[in-house]
Amino acid sequence: MISKVVSGPDEAIHDLFDNATLMLGGFGLCGIPENCIAAILKKGTKGLTCISNNAGVDDFGIGLLLKTRQVKKMISSYVGENAEFERQLLTGELEVDLIPQGTLAERVRAGGAGIPAFLHRPV
Repeated sequence: MISKVVSGPDEAIHDLFDNATLMLGGFGLCGIPENCIAAILKKGTKGLTCISNNAGVDDFGIGLLLKTRQVKKMISSYVGENAEFERQLLTGELEVDLIPQGTLAERVRAGGAGIPAFLHRPV
């Protein structure tokens, strides 16, 4: 079995490549992977599709990756008050899938369980 323990954020994102899809944890601005986001900023990985329940704020969380234009698509249930997110969305620089929180949680659960699709009632 491969060890899942890493020595730090640089090692955790070592294999992250341009145009990758990345799921970032936390809820709102609590419990987000701040050190891994800093490592991604430093590495300069571009074209990311980020899955998270929020898009951060201008100078924190995913907002830092948006500011450096490292995110091409955001899959989220809440976008909040992120001015850079809004600017990129309105100018067409950022693709956005805004999904209800329950549906986002079920997509994550189904994907982790290897379930390719599920039915839900649209809101």
